[in-house]
Amino acid sequence: MTVRMIPPSGQTYTQILKSTMLMGGSSLVNVALSIIRNKALALLLGPEGVGLLGLYGAILDIAQAIAGLGVSSSGVRRVAEAAGAGDGEKIARSAAVLRRISLVLGLLGGLLLAMLAFPVSKFTFGDYQHAGGVVLLSLAVFCRIVAAGQAALIQGLRGIANLARINVLSGLFGTIVSIPLIYLFGEQAIVPSLVAIAAVSVLPTWWYSKQISRHPPPMSARQFGQEAKSLFRLGVAFMASGLLTFGAAYAIRIIVLNEGGVVAAGLYQAAWALGGLYAGFILQAMGTDFYPRLTAIAHDNAECNRLVNEQAEISLLLAGPGLLATLTLAPLVMSLFYSAEFHGAVELLRWICLGMMLRIVAWPMGFIVLAKGAQTIFFWTEVAATLVHVGLAWLFVAEFGTTGAGMAFFGLYVWHSILIYVIVRRLTGFRWSPANRRHALLFLPVSGLVVSAFLFLSPWSATVVGCVAVILCGLYSLRMLIDLLPPESVPATIREWITKSA
Repeated sequence: MTVRMIPPSGQTYTQILKSTMLMGGSSLVNVALSIIRNKALALLLGPEGVGLLGLYGAILDIAQAIAGLGVSSSGVRRVAEAAGAGDGEKIARSAAVLRRISLVLGLLGGLLLAMLAFPVSKFTFGDYQHAGGVVLLSLAVFCRIVAAGQAALIQGLRGIANLARINVLSGLFGTIVSIPLIYLFGEQAIVPSLVAIAAVSVLPTWWYSKQISRHPPPMSARQFGQEAKSLFRLGVAFMASGLLTFGAAYAIRIIVLNEGGVVAAGLYQAAWALGGLYAGFILQAMGTDFYPRLTAIAHDNAECNRLVNEQAEISLLLAGPGLLATLTLAPLVMSLFYSAEFHGAVELLRWICLGMMLRIVAWPMGFIVLAKGAQTIFFWTEVAATLVHVGLAWLFVAEFGTTGAGMAFFGLYVWHSILIYVIVRRLTGFRWSPANRRHALLFLPVSGLVVSAFLFLSPWSATVVGCVAVILCGLYSLRMLIDLLPPESVPATIREWITKSA
């Protein structure tokens, strides 16, 4: 009988922090690149151009979700299971099948979008003038699906360092390609820039994935079919999830566009991009490293719940101060990343940050459903989330304007956090640890306090309240993070200074 060694809790926290910092480091580079890219796009295109960019991006996301059939996400799970069992032959078979299927799906998905270009243009923009741009997007669909299939192999084997390098290289290449195109051709280059960004992402994923099972093992047609069937069976649930998520994002952009025009769509796109920027690297690290680890021990409910609590604790301590800082300094952040023309999105950004705080709490629990392979539960929770999100946006945008879209996002995660907790409680007996309850009771009320300060106090008074909250919560997070790590991993002078300061 094989005995699986469970690392001590301190080592697990170190592992979570290491993977988060590794992906976070690459994300910080991408943040710097985003400042350059967003600033250039804002100055060259203005809110209207940024709005068009968001709409085309939403079409691309939906097309990728449909055409990809969730195979890249199910591939991560398949490869992670094989890696957890130490089955090299199964890893090689999964890698070969995943590569071939991704190539075929990319071709079919691009062809399908090109065929539907006219109805997609009419539904999105109300005319057929953008049909040519939609046809060109089909190339981006192909590139994205191929790149996602290759990245899934690396993620399933938990090649965190390589994924971090891929993130940096993709961001760098995308920035180098997109800015000159927009500078030379203006709005006409929006779609070509999206295609170019997707195309350059294929290069680093191919380079690092080619080291995995370079020579595919011989497979009979029956073996290939069985492997493909396994990918598609769970992949359909992932596809449905992606379609619902991106479909909701697309629908909300249409609601904002119809209510406030292309300028309002640009403000929403800017706020959405900034709201997810800081939380994004934590959520990305969570999906990259945490999901494969959780899948490998999904049969053990107690261990599963422990990992989720530890991941949630690290994520909340890292994300809380950053989101509070974004809430407080929203006008400065908007000017830094975009321009004064986008200041109408400041209030919207604050509501999105509130929703992101809840998203950080809810996401680790959601991975339990994925790791357990509970496709039916997973699908219906996504349906419920989509209906709530779009329904709230339809009500709030009509009542409060573009800011209502941010309120809808916050309302979605109030609902979703409660729902997913009830579900995983029944699946694994999950309960929040006392530490997580304590952290949540600090960060969530303080976030609400800062937003309320900006609603009821003068801007300067509210900014002072926010800055004090950021400093105190930042010191609290730092002290908690240091306490979670093994004593030998933190220099005694730093530990002593943090203890005194906090």
